Amino acid sequence: MKNQVVVITGAGGVLCSAFAREMAKTGSPVALLDLNESAAATVAEEINRNGGRAAAYRTDVLDPSQMETVHEDIFRQFGPCRILINGAGGNHPNSTTDQEEFQPDVTEEIKTFFDLDRDGFDFVFRLNMMGTLLPTQIFARDMIGSEGCCILNISSMNAFRPLTKIPAYSAAKSAVSNFTQWLAVHFASQGIRVNAIAPGFFITNQNRALLFTEDGTPTPRTEKILNATPMKRFGRPEELLGTLRWLTDDTASGFVTGIVVPVDGGFSAYSGV
Repeated sequence: MKNQVVVITGAGGVLCSAFAREMAKTGSPVALLDLNESAAATVAEEINRNGGRAAAYRTDVLDPSQMETVHEDIFRQFGPCRILINGAGGNHPNSTTDQEEFQPDVTEEIKTFFDLDRDGFDFVFRLNMMGTLLPTQIFARDMIGSEGCCILNISSMNAFRPLTKIPAYSAAKSAVSNFTQWLAVHFASQGIRVNAIAPGFFITNQNRALLFTEDGTPTPRTEKILNATPMKRFGRPEELLGTLRWLTDDTASGFVTGIVVPVDGGFSAYSGV
C-alpha cells in the first residue's frame, strides 16, 4: 500500500482522524479533508512529526467547485487518489424528535415528527448521502485504469436498524449502505472495490452530549444502548482499524466488494430477547 494516495473526508473527527493516522503508517500520503480545517491540520501535523506525509484541506463536501479545487491541490501535492474514505457525515438537532414514540395527548412543548424541520432533514440527508456521492464522483476519476484502488464509505448501525429520534440520519445512512453496493457493481469491471464500515456506538464529539451529562453521568439513552450491546460497552476508535486495513488492502481483500461490515460489539445481532 506504500505510496497509494489516501483521501479522507471528515478527517478532523475522532474516528476518521484515527483512520488517517493508521493509513499514514502504511507509508501512504494522506490528504485530510474537513470543514474544520484546524482539526484536520492538527492531525496532519501529528502525522508529519511522526515521519508520515499528510496535509489538511478545508473542504465542504457539499460544494462541488470547492471539491474540484481541493482535488487539483491534492493531485499537485501527492498525485492521483488511490484510496478514498468517505467519512464526512453527522446529524442535526432540527431533524431529531424529542420522544421515541408519538404521543398525541402530550401537551407540553415538545418536538414531534410533525415538527421536524424540513431544511434540517434535508441538510442531514445531503451531508451524509450527497457528502458521499460528490467526493466519489471527483476522486474516483483518478482510479479508472489503475490497480489496487478502493472506496470505503462509513455507514452506521442506523442502516441496519433505524434508531429512535433520528429519522433523517437513519434514512441517510441506509442510503449510504445501498449506494455502497450500487457503486461496487458499477465499478467492478474497473477493478475499483467499494465497501463500507458500519460502526456501532463509539463516543465522538458529535454524540458525547447525548450519551453523558455535564458531570459525566450516563444518560438514559446510554443505558439503553449498552443494554442492547452484548459486549456492554462503547467501542474504541482503534477497534475499527483492523477492518479499515483489511478493506483497503488489495492483497488482503482483493475479492471483497459490495459489503457493509458492522463493528458494533454485537448490537446488530441482538434481538433484545
